[in-house]
Amino acid sequence: MTGQEAPLATLKFEDALTRLETIVSELEKGDLPLDESLKIFEEGIKLSKTCLKMLDDAERKVEILIQDKDGKKRLRAYTFDGEEVDESSPAG
Repeated sequence: MTGQEAPLATLKFEDALTRLETIVSELEKGDLPLDESLKIFEEGIKLSKTCLKMLDDAERKVEILIQDKDGKKRLRAYTFDGEEVDESSPAG
């Protein structure tokens, strides 16, 4: 480990993802001793779970933001040209 790891609770998504990518690279090289590989593998698992939680939280926020005025959620597919495509009936 580099000693630069921030506590998971204060880590930004991009920073966590960058560190996770670094861990994957280090493990793929296969140059680390077993004990160090296990340490960074464990760190990678924690980072992976943290990233998934951040994405789930962001998804919930987006769902709240796209609620209709009557409080019903409508799922819409986002396209890169900015148009929304209605994919479902209102969820109650």
